[in-house]
Amino acid sequence: MKNLRAAIQFITILPVGRSDHFDAMGMIRWFPVVGLLLGAGLAGFDQAVARLWGTQTAAVLDVIFMAAVTGAFHLDGLADTADGLCSHRSKEQTLEIMKDSRIGAMGVVVLSAVLALKWAGISGLGPHRVLVLILVPAYARGAILCAMRWLEYGRPEGGTGRPFFARRLGWRECWALPATMLLSTSLGPMAFGFNVGFVLLVGVVIAYYQRRLGCVTGDMLGALTEMVEAGLFLIASMGGLR
Repeated sequence: MKNLRAAIQFITILPVGRSDHFDAMGMIRWFPVVGLLLGAGLAGFDQAVARLWGTQTAAVLDVIFMAAVTGAFHLDGLADTADGLCSHRSKEQTLEIMKDSRIGAMGVVVLSAVLALKWAGISGLGPHRVLVLILVPAYARGAILCAMRWLEYGRPEGGTGRPFFARRLGWRECWALPATMLLSTSLGPMAFGFNVGFVLLVGVVIAYYQRRLGCVTGDMLGALTEMVEAGLFLIASMGGLR
């Protein structure tokens, strides 16, 4: 359980006590599980605030809740990635732009768009609202495992994500993702479209990363997480799937 605790500490601000344990490869397999914990907290929070203000306002508060509980960790990566990839510079220049702590115009635009899409998607959720809120954060963090398996790390000189690429990710580390997909069967007929949407979203983003830079960084993993969350909330709120 040390690795689960370390994973919670790494990608959230949840108070699970102090620990110096850091086994990057051991933590990876727990990322979707941390997502399920975040999702459970999100669903509980949503149910509480929806009783006070209604689903529309609850959706705004849900987006703020997720940003707060993760310390905007992935959102920061999204903004940096947007600034870099939308600069249309060389690979080296793009990676250098991503390292800049300042946020540029494209970072602001993409960040605002993704947050707005999350709000729109959550606002439109139907009867499976609670289960979708639990599952989506798990799927989004499972997407990180897919990118880690199929892409090389783009900063061999070092970086936040470097320890997680010490070796090629094996299927054994990915067990929590298919387990999460199995849980989605509780969505009924909607589960098929939900899972197809996930595969397409992740596939498109990874293919773009590969074509644009041929690698991935910690910021790009964070961006993938946020884009998958927004995309899945939108898919789950589609009239034909609810």
